[in-house]
Amino acid sequence: MIPDPTPSVQKFIAGVDEVGRGPLAGPVVAAAVILDDKNPIEGLADSKVLPATRREQLSVLIKQRALCWALGRAEVEEIEQLNILQASLLAMKRAVTALRLAPELVLVDGIHAPDLACAVKTIIHGDALVPAISAASIIAKVARDAEMHELDKLFPGYGFSQHKGYPTPAHLAALERQGVSAIHRRGFAPVRRLLGRPTS
Repeated sequence: MIPDPTPSVQKFIAGVDEVGRGPLAGPVVAAAVILDDKNPIEGLADSKVLPATRREQLSVLIKQRALCWALGRAEVEEIEQLNILQASLLAMKRAVTALRLAPELVLVDGIHAPDLACAVKTIIHGDALVPAISAASIIAKVARDAEMHELDKLFPGYGFSQHKGYPTPAHLAALERQGVSAIHRRGFAPVRRLLGRPTS
């Protein structure tokens, strides 16, 4: 057999996902990952279905084995200015533009995509179906959870280490008890209500 004289060239395809659209506090964090076809990672899945310890293990592997990865974020103030959807898309764009390698195609979880210079495709449930999106979901989740753990030290009493800012009964009770902190999203209804603003 005559070998193919043209070497195969890996196409740079980035998976993108965000974490933190639903919480009442903290930033929204996105990740972009270009996996290495020659160095696969077993066990990638939607970060929401993985135990925290497994997510952390996979996050380390992804950072070691991926061709490149990057994080992007939008702060609470940007969420207030833009709305949470636009802030999420901004975080995704920042993650992609921070990649060391320029992707030819970006695969995004969900139905909304950031405005990018390259081709973009949205995939519903992509975090469960596409390994690169799963990888992005995992490192974004691990990064945001770690940040909320640190914010718990700066803003004690709200339980950020436990609920990561999501509107759990414990978080809502803490809001009623302690009031609104500097990292709460004032545009979200439970926070707006405590500030005495209209909720509609």
